Amino acid sequence: MTIETILVTGGAGFIGSNFIHFTIASHPERRVINLDNLTYAGNLENLRDVEGSDKYRFKKGDVEDRELVSRLFDEERVDAVVNFAAESHVDRSIEEPSVFLRTNVLGTQCLLEASRAAGVSRFVQVSTDEVYGSLGETGLFVETMPLMPNSPYSASKAAADLLLRSYFKTYQFPGIITRCSINYGPYQIPEKMIPLFISNAMEDREIPMYGDGLYVRDWIHVMDHCEAIDRVLQNGEPGEAYNIGGNNEHTNLDVTLEILRQLGKPESLIRSVKDRPGHDRRYAIDSSKIRRELGWTPKRSFTDGIAETIDWYVKNRQWWEKIKSGEYRAYYDRMYKGR
Repeated sequence: MTIETILVTGGAGFIGSNFIHFTIASHPERRVINLDNLTYAGNLENLRDVEGSDKYRFKKGDVEDRELVSRLFDEERVDAVVNFAAESHVDRSIEEPSVFLRTNVLGTQCLLEASRAAGVSRFVQVSTDEVYGSLGETGLFVETMPLMPNSPYSASKAAADLLLRSYFKTYQFPGIITRCSINYGPYQIPEKMIPLFISNAMEDREIPMYGDGLYVRDWIHVMDHCEAIDRVLQNGEPGEAYNIGGNNEHTNLDVTLEILRQLGKPESLIRSVKDRPGHDRRYAIDSSKIRRELGWTPKRSFTDGIAETIDWYVKNRQWWEKIKSGEYRAYYDRMYKGR
């Protein structure tokens, strides 16, 4: 299948910007159109290295804006869509769920309609393992499990997944869903756990640990995730869902201790804070389907990946300091100082 022009929504965010870097480096024949509304998580500095490329165009806009989205499809002759555009932080969804419904559900539906009208050959909906709910001490999430989301964020992502499924069944729309475990890596803003803990440790600030710190997540480096999405975009089967996991299960406490060890910081920085409502105990992904059918495997161990990530934040201190000194600082104080 030939793909010449990809529309990447939310491409100025963490995973989206890494995917754009990956695509331009790996597929020089492709053009990438980046549609992003530049909300708190969008940062064009993430894409400064590709701004001058004739293979890249940025368009500021909201995925809910039907007129703008339709016009963009007409102007660019889009072949495929990778939808990263989403409000993604669980704590923010607990504070203001309506924002998540607008972007994650209505925005996805707007993109689906425009894509169907344009006759795109592929639409990849980038989802999350959180739509499955929570696991006990054993077991793995598999694609055939029922969706049982436990937060407004994961519920909005599950709704978008079901919308895409309905378009496949009703209109034979070439949509595919990916559900990934927790990403880490460069360009992730410091409201998420790993960049927050790295940057706080570098500043000798307290590290806010929810509850007992024994919540388990499967961690995957963002560039391994980007390669998996590219495999699905090129060779995935329409109507299917693919789990993408790193096979790196660690408790939040273990991840924190590894960050402190690599930075040479004391464990005394850790401070227990009041737990998040509805906090899922464990996520773990069975990614055997994508490994078996599309030949993808992650390349980075967690130890190597976290070392690369820490090194990036050390070398790009000015990038995250700008974020933490602005709008994010007020959010951080509101969310964590009282817990």
